[in-house]
Amino acid sequence: MTRSSPYYADMDAATITAEELLTSGPRNKRCELIRGRLVVREPAGARHGSVTAELAFQLMAHVKAGSLGRVYAAETGFKIESDPDTVRAPDIAFVAEERAPESDPIGFPDYAPDLVVEVLGTDDRPGEVLAKVGDWLNAGVRLVWVVSPERREVRVYRFDGSVSTLGERDRLDGEGVLPGFTCPLGELW
Repeated sequence: MTRSSPYYADMDAATITAEELLTSGPRNKRCELIRGRLVVREPAGARHGSVTAELAFQLMAHVKAGSLGRVYAAETGFKIESDPDTVRAPDIAFVAEERAPESDPIGFPDYAPDLVVEVLGTDDRPGEVLAKVGDWLNAGVRLVWVVSPERREVRVYRFDGSVSTLGERDRLDGEGVLPGFTCPLGELW
């Protein structure tokens, strides 16, 4: 998720495509493309990084042990809208084995993951977070976890429109999207 307020590149400029972002977008910057507009984001802080790494480790171990699909690390862009293009980059993504291509594309996959994890930074704005969750769900993501290290909670958004909030003593559950996965939230902090 955003680590600080995003800087929208020249809003009067023409929109760009996912291909243009991939081939000639800014280097050494974290970017997303939202309806053709480039959004540059600041780097994440240490707490964000450690929580993301811990959860990615647990997800990867579970997915590999069961040959369930693929886990993608932070900043992997997924093209989830076209004309104008939207390329979103979650902190962690999971694609189920039955949907994963035989080999990963060199560019941005043009499909949505099954599970997306967004870990909040201290400067994330609620409206931006909800917009990103909405983009993911509209693209077909079945489960979105918005992890708040500061509040020590996770909001779970489902494709069916239901939402729940889990506290520090609860367990994160992969539900039908990632069968058998559970993680006590206390282990993340």
